Amino acid sequence: MTKLLEKALKDAIKVKKCVVGTKQVMSSIKNSKLIVISRSVSYERVMKVEKNAQNEKIPVIYFEGTSVALGRLCGLQYRVSTISLDSLTTSNTQAILKEYEQK
Repeated sequence: MTKLLEKALKDAIKVKKCVVGTKQVMSSIKNSKLIVISRSVSYERVMKVEKNAQNEKIPVIYFEGTSVALGRLCGLQYRVSTISLDSLTTSNTQAILKEYEQK
């Protein structure tokens, strides 16, 4: 996991500028700047989120860990299967994507 993404996730949770949960992300996808999906999400749901994200031109990052690990990374006491970040700037989003691709 990249440091920029980890910081962005914690900051988004702190200021409540994120949406947690696959169904909730799907319903509020237009406000998203970046979507992170854990490997615990079923293939069908991943495809639905990915298709909607592509239609809205929103980047998607696939978290290698489980939903439990993603929840811990966010500093939450519960599982996080999918999270969308609403408060990122374009430059932060690009920096996170670039760092994630280099990994």
